[in-house]
Amino acid sequence: MPLGNGDIGTNLWVEEGGDILFYISKTDAWSESVRLLKVGRLRVALSPNPFAQGLPFRQALDLGDGRIEIVAGPAAASTLVRVWVDANHPVIHVEAEGKRAFQMRASLELWRTTVRRLEGPELDSAYGMSQSPEPVFSYPDTVAPDGPNRIVWFHRNEHSIWPLTLKLQGLEAVASQWSDPIMFRTFGGLVEGDGFKTVNPTVLASTSSRHHHLAVHVLTAQTPTAAAWLAEVEKQRQQTDKLDLAAAREQHSRWWNQFWERSWIRAEGTSEAETASRGYALQRFLAACAGRGGYPIKFNGSIFTVDSRETGESYDTDYRRWGGPYWFQNTRLPYWPMLAAGDFDLMAPLFRMYLNALPLAEARTPIYFGHPGAFFPETMYFWGAYANDNYGWDRSGKAVSYIDNTYIHYYWQGAIELTKLMLDYYDYTRDAAFVRQTLLPLADSIMTFYDHHYPRDSSGRILFKPAGALETWHDAVNPMPEIAGLRTVLPRLAALPGTTAAQRVVWQRLGSELPPIPVANHNGEEVLAPAGELLGPIRNMENPELYAVFPYQLYGVGKPDLALAQRTFAARRVKGTGGWYPDAILAAHLGLADTASQFTVKNFSATNTNSRFPAFWGPKFDWVPDQDNGSVAMIALEDMLLQTDGQRIILMPAWPKSWEVSFKLHAPGNTTVAGIYRNGRMERMDVQPPPRSADVTVMPAQ
Repeated sequence: MPLGNGDIGTNLWVEEGGDILFYISKTDAWSESVRLLKVGRLRVALSPNPFAQGLPFRQALDLGDGRIEIVAGPAAASTLVRVWVDANHPVIHVEAEGKRAFQMRASLELWRTTVRRLEGPELDSAYGMSQSPEPVFSYPDTVAPDGPNRIVWFHRNEHSIWPLTLKLQGLEAVASQWSDPIMFRTFGGLVEGDGFKTVNPTVLASTSSRHHHLAVHVLTAQTPTAAAWLAEVEKQRQQTDKLDLAAAREQHSRWWNQFWERSWIRAEGTSEAETASRGYALQRFLAACAGRGGYPIKFNGSIFTVDSRETGESYDTDYRRWGGPYWFQNTRLPYWPMLAAGDFDLMAPLFRMYLNALPLAEARTPIYFGHPGAFFPETMYFWGAYANDNYGWDRSGKAVSYIDNTYIHYYWQGAIELTKLMLDYYDYTRDAAFVRQTLLPLADSIMTFYDHHYPRDSSGRILFKPAGALETWHDAVNPMPEIAGLRTVLPRLAALPGTTAAQRVVWQRLGSELPPIPVANHNGEEVLAPAGELLGPIRNMENPELYAVFPYQLYGVGKPDLALAQRTFAARRVKGTGGWYPDAILAAHLGLADTASQFTVKNFSATNTNSRFPAFWGPKFDWVPDQDNGSVAMIALEDMLLQTDGQRIILMPAWPKSWEVSFKLHAPGNTTVAGIYRNGRMERMDVQPPPRSADVTVMPAQ
């Protein structure tokens, strides 16, 4: 079972007839080669053992209070173990109480014990370095010497690929503007508990008592020395230990209770509706467990990877396909459903990563292209550089701007979608400080890039050439995602508060210079096209033409030319669902309830066969738990129930008639809409603030 406080996570299980074990993870535990590592693993043993075979046992994940409770042992001598990752402080609590006295033993288990070369398929977990001319290593953790009744361990980066990366990618001359974010990054933990004594540096044991409490303090910091990190984790321990445990537990539960009160979708009436309802709640829980940390949610496993048992990929828990870089096409998906869910605090790490990478992006553009502005690679390390394998190691005869990986050679349009996501965030929250501090600095530089990068054709329109249509056509002219995206964001940027007259003039002019939406003929009927021209072969499984529906929402329920978009969807080249495939979302946007609901349920049924937790999807294209698979279904379920168009709120645009539902979702303008649909009608609806009720249209379920 997974737990987390938004930054620190655990994967917890109980061995049959054995002990409690849990992995410890953190959103910023980056290794020397930018692998997102586990922090460690703790084994907790009780004596007498209530988990002996044949004894009563129950383990439950309490979503409402964000904790795991385990009750085991004979009724007259049962033991309750409660594990929670404090929602407000960087500590994991393990509390145990029994009807009779018992002993507890905590043992640290490490698997990174030697310097070990990563080879073969395992190198994929260090994506970006698999073609490196130099070997790539996994380095050992360090256990601190015997301390005063505690276990202390850490992983400290004494190597870093950051300087190598900037040198390879032609950015060595500007590297002095920033500090290496990898070197001396140190992450680890401190385990302690009242009544626990040191057995050896990795084991603590308690006296016999009916009550025990272990605290696991987890810290990541860049420090000049290991001793400095040890001092910081000790300071963190002292601060946390000052807290009253009962009060901290109550405040933790209050955070989770308030989280679940923000929004909900509780569907019933059919088994499919119940599957969707459960999947939605569990995927949202996983996002909350990992969504308030130092870096965005990793699409390929989040912080909940486990020892791999996939065919041909039996590696330790530090392994994940596609490694540590961020693909925007994948990374975006956990963030879109946060708007309707009202989980705005979980969106901050995504925006922060791109804002922090903006100075490097702005410095890179004139070096690569000789003009101003910022672009972000489709696949990038968290500081904004290309993954090295994608950029290319052999630079002989190549321009500094040449990217070896043709899948992403011209793939920068994720920055346009990021701009739309930020615009939507502002529409929902009306956070003027966000506009000033984050949205405008990023959007202005991104739009500057698009204004300067492409030539104009004979009619004065932008000619997107050379270009590609996502990863599917590597050579295309005037691709749909760029055109639809800019058509969507430019007028909205010009309408923002706090913009200058000069900015508005540029954005309005740029909008007027865009090419028309590309269209094609399919069986004698007009459909949307992936691009104005497709010059290269098909290389991937995407439908770029449907970016005009999602994420850019030029077409959809209640908008012009819905039939055109529906024909395009019906004629799409790639059909299906699972992983990052967006067909469930597209169907919902187009008012196709049957298709949307079928695909949503299929995604929410795709539990990994090697996992017991029902929301560990995948691996499909990526890794377990696949955050894209669940997030696509979350977006689709929300869009089946509620869509917005400016100030308009459309309820039930793609909702199955047989699904009953109680819901509360968010809409632009700090608006919430709650309701109950039962027996074929909307029985109750509550819109806050009340004047927004005039903007609501309820459509008949299908």
